[in-house]
Formats: sequence, structure tokens, C-alpha cells
Amino acid sequence: MYKALLLLLIAAWSVPAAAERLSPEVLWKLDRLGSPIVSPDGKQVVVPVTRYAEEDGKAETRLWLLDDEGQAARPLTIAGASASSPVFSPDGSALAFVSTRGEDEAGQIHVLPMGGPGEAQKISDIPTGASGLRWEGDHVYFVSSVWADQTFEEMATTLEEQAESKVSAHVWNRMPYAFWDRWLDEERERHLYRIHVDSGEVEALTLGTGLQLPRGSWGGSGEYDVAPDGGMIAFTANSRTEGIYVNNDIFLLETGSDKAVNITADNPASDGAPMFSPDGESLAYLSQNIEGFYGDNARLNVRNLDSGKTVKLHTDWDRSMSGLVWAPGSDGFFGAIDDAGTRRVYSIPLGDAPTKPVTAGTSFDGLSIADNGRLVARNQSFLYPPRVVEINTNSGDAQRIEDFNDAVLAGVDMGTYESVTYKGADGADIQMWVNYPPGFDSRKEYPLFLLIHGGPHNAITDSFHFRWNAQSFSSWGYVTAWPNFHGSSGFGQDFADSINPDWATKPYADVIAAGEWFDEKPWIDSERTAAGGGSYGGYLSSILLGREHPFNTLVIHAAVYDFYSQNSADFAVHEQRFGPYWEREEMVRELSPHFAAGNFKTPSLILHGQNDLRVPVGQAFALFRALQLQGIESQLVYYPDENHWILTRDNSLHWYDTVRDWIGKFAEPGPR
Repeated sequence: MYKALLLLLIAAWSVPAAAERLSPEVLWKLDRLGSPIVSPDGKQVVVPVTRYAEEDGKAETRLWLLDDEGQAARPLTIAGASASSPVFSPDGSALAFVSTRGEDEAGQIHVLPMGGPGEAQKISDIPTGASGLRWEGDHVYFVSSVWADQTFEEMATTLEEQAESKVSAHVWNRMPYAFWDRWLDEERERHLYRIHVDSGEVEALTLGTGLQLPRGSWGGSGEYDVAPDGGMIAFTANSRTEGIYVNNDIFLLETGSDKAVNITADNPASDGAPMFSPDGESLAYLSQNIEGFYGDNARLNVRNLDSGKTVKLHTDWDRSMSGLVWAPGSDGFFGAIDDAGTRRVYSIPLGDAPTKPVTAGTSFDGLSIADNGRLVARNQSFLYPPRVVEINTNSGDAQRIEDFNDAVLAGVDMGTYESVTYKGADGADIQMWVNYPPGFDSRKEYPLFLLIHGGPHNAITDSFHFRWNAQSFSSWGYVTAWPNFHGSSGFGQDFADSINPDWATKPYADVIAAGEWFDEKPWIDSERTAAGGGSYGGYLSSILLGREHPFNTLVIHAAVYDFYSQNSADFAVHEQRFGPYWEREEMVRELSPHFAAGNFKTPSLILHGQNDLRVPVGQAFALFRALQLQGIESQLVYYPDENHWILTRDNSLHWYDTVRDWIGKFAEPGPR
């Protein structure tokens, strides 16, 4: 008996432990890497790394140093005070960044020496805070949201009075009043400043021009640039003042002047992303052609600063320019281009030579280039989170230069994925990412969870998604898929614009065709299917709800459900390009999901956050009421402290658990 027991124990010990899967809990253990920056001499790389505390889920971002001496990465900034917007000095001897420390109420500029030991020194005391740093010469440039008629001392008093006031009212006399997840203060303007690194003297740069940087903005440094000699500034500002619509133009301003020159006044659509060449002779910027269409291809323009002559480059290339950095020799660019389901690095010459892909598989962004041509970037795929890599611009090889997340992922089975193509609306080729669960066995049948991306004018690329992670969904025992239906970016201008103004017909047909593609596969159980998405993906899921479809249940997050009530948001569907709803009522009736409420019959999970100003939360309550009135099994999950996205750890874990439990009721997970 003892011998038999011993043999059983030995057998148990010899069985390898089951690999962990990419659960939502694992997702929240991962470090989240921001865009890296490389020093001018190419020897040092700094990357923001965000971690979430195990005890309370609070986020903290620290700056980490990676160098080419083979040393382990080390944190540059202190624990307990998040840091952002890192930028090297022109000679690489120091690093500036934004952090809120001590008694600071807003982020201030700190400077850290890079050549040896030393603490970061705070050089600013801006009551309204600083963001979007650049460093040229002896100055650090920054953006702040200010009261244009007040001194900084008066602003500090105003902020203190607001904090102590018991009145919570917001008052507006004009648009815009909101941006995604925050209300905009009509009395404040976004302006560009610079601070002398040694003296601390602050100089307002755009304050007297009668212009301001875009009010609805994420606040990065891409809205402006500074010439290498510091003598000129290029910035983006809205040139339209007569209405609620935006036409961002590029303005040139000599430093110290208050007379800015609009160099894109002839273009009625938006322009942005100004970039001075390293030699200071040219200014590059991006422009669109179609007013009111954010998915319009961004085109590259280069202006000779002496002659004022501007040329458009690569106009026959049917891709949108993005993520550009000048090559050190001022003879071209590298860009992170959304290209047929993958964000690839391209070489983009100044002359007539064609653009060339540098990288092939997986996705890259956050490019930063040194004076010696060393190119670093973030790299990610469905199977690994963002990493920092150095790219060989000749071979396209990407060499990883850090090991963040390796320990967490060492025992995790990520499953597999592939890109497939099927025929969608009008017989067009539709690219789709298919994700398989760990241990996938094609001899068995699996349930399907079809994911519908938002936008609609963006694509799902070969990238790692923390909020809708396909491999996490697959880890529950589902085959998951992201189709890049009509309207998606990266497949050409005509494909992206093919759904305007009809948001429904072609994407709906593409989703149905995706379901049919899976139905033909012997390893899919067509009796166990679910679909869902957020934002526009929630809209298209609501369209499915009112039409014929093969899915047992739907997951509908932050859905545009009622085009009429969507007019209360910071974004009204089609309005600028095709007119207000009272001028296109027939179109609204055809495209708004709420008009098909009488056809609803599918069990649905509705999720939404109170602070969502892009798609107001009332959309979810209206949809839930329509389902409940008809006795359709449904659940509404409301997050009073989240916005368009579920961003905090505990709520995210709750969101994933809720989705898992819901779809499991109607499409049981696992192979059969």
C-alpha cells in the first residue's frame, strides 16, 4: 500500500503545474509603459512606468532610466509622487519632468541632473500647473490653462476661492463645454509659456496673440514646437470663432512677438502636429481635407521657412500620417503608421522616393530618435504588453532594452492569435484578428465572443489592450475576434469614409459576415455565441439588437443609442459634416438604434460610467428601460465614478467579472 501511495505521490509531483492564464487580475499586476524618450547622444532612454498598488489599486508613474551600458533599469524619480512629460535638455545633461510633490496643488516642472548623483529640483511655481514640456536652449516650454487677464498670484487666489466656494455651478455662454471626461471652464484659456532653467523667470508666449491652444485637448506637447534656435514657435489654434465647430490651423510666432501668422488659412479642415526640422530650415505639419471627418487621412506638408513655399508629400500613399519624428539629417521622417491592422514603422523621405516599411509584424508607436540616429519605440502585440525597443532602421529588427513584466508573465499561457480575411459588405475583403484560448484543440467546439471596436474610424491593431483584452476573454474558454469592418482606419481613405453618413449598413453586414465565417468552422459551436463592444462598438451592438443576428447575448458598453440625446455630448454624430438633426430627420430615423426598440429580443448587458461626457450616461438608462419594458432579460451596470472607460482597478475587475458571468449564462465557456 505504501509503495502504491509513493508511486501516486511521485506521479503527482511529475505532472507539470497548470499554466496561469491572462486573467484580468494578471492584467492589473503588469507595469504599463509609456512612450520612451532617448537622449540626444543616444546613450540613455527614459520611460514612464505606471504601477498599481496591490493594497488599494492606486496608480503611480515613475520615470525609469535605461542605458546602453548593460545595467539594470533603475527609477529616476521618487516613490509617492507620480511624474510625467519627461524631456532631455539639448545636451542631454539634465531631464525635466512634471510632478506634484509636497504641498503642490498642480504639477510643477522639476529638473534632474543626469551625469551623477543629485536630487530633482523644482523650478516652477505655476498655480495652474504645467504640462506638455519641451526643452530648447536655456528654457523649458510648457502649456497651462490660465485666466488670461490675471497674474499668477491672482490665479492662485482665484483657485483658492473656487476650492472654498460652496457653489458648484458651471456656466457657459458658448461651446465647447466638455471634453471626453471633464468640463471646460469657459473663462480659462490654454497658453504656451517658457521658464528659464536657471533664473526661474517665466515668459508668456501666446498670451497676447488673441489665440489659444485647443481647449479640447489631452494636453500633450504635440500641439506646438520650438525652432532649434528658440527664435520661432509653431502652434495649433482654432481659427474659427463664429460657431461651435473647430478648424485648427498652424500659426508661426517669432519668440517675443504677439503677432502670429496663420500659415494654413486656405485649408478649411484641421491642421496640426507642427515639427521643426533639426536644421531649423523647415516646418512639417499634418493636414486633413474634409471638414468634420476626424477619420480623414492626415497628409504630410513641409514648409520652407525662408521662402514660405509648402509642398505636400506622398499624396498618392493611401495611409494616414501619424507618430512622425524627423530623421537627424532633416532629409525625411520615421512614422508609426496605422497599416492594415498593424501599426508599422515607415521610412518617409522628403523627396519623390516612395515610403518604405521598416518593421513588419506587431505594432510600434512612441518613436523617439537621437542625434546619432538611434531610434527607440514602444512595441506590443496581442501576446505581450508594451515594451521598449531599439529599432534597426536598415533591417527592421527590434531589440528589446528592458525586462519589465517578464516575471509576472513567466508562467502565463497567452494562447495564440492570427489574422484572417473574409468577404464582407459588397464583397470587400475584411481583415479580422482571431484569438484562440490556451490549449486550443481544433477537434473540439468552442463558444465565440465577437468583439466590436469603437471609433468607428480607427482599427484594432496587433496590440495589447488592457480594457478589452481579447486574450483575457479567450482565457475564459472562448474564441474571440476583432473584425476591422468598413469604416476602420489603416485600409485606405475610401474604406474609412465608406460608412459616412450611413454608420450602420456596411459595418452591420461585416459583423454578420464574420459570424457566418465562424459558423462554417468545425471548431465553433454556433449555439454558444456572444458579441459586444463599447462606444461606437456599443452603437453597432445596439444596431444588432434591433436586427436579425446569430448571437445569444450582447454586451453593450457606453453605447450611442439615441442620436437625438447624443446631441447633449461633447460630440454629436455627423453634425458638422451633414448638418444638425432637424435637417436630416430621415437619416436619424434610419441610423439611430432607439427607433428599432420594438424589435429588441436579445438578452443584453448594459454598462456605463457617470462621468462619460463623450456618450452621456442617459443613453444606457434609456436602452435599459426599452429592454425592461418588453420583458427582455437585461442588466444595467452603472459606475458613478468612471467615465467613457473603466480605468480604476477594482471597477475594472468588477467589469470583467460581470461580463464573464453574463456571457457565461448564454454561451457556456470552454470546449466540448
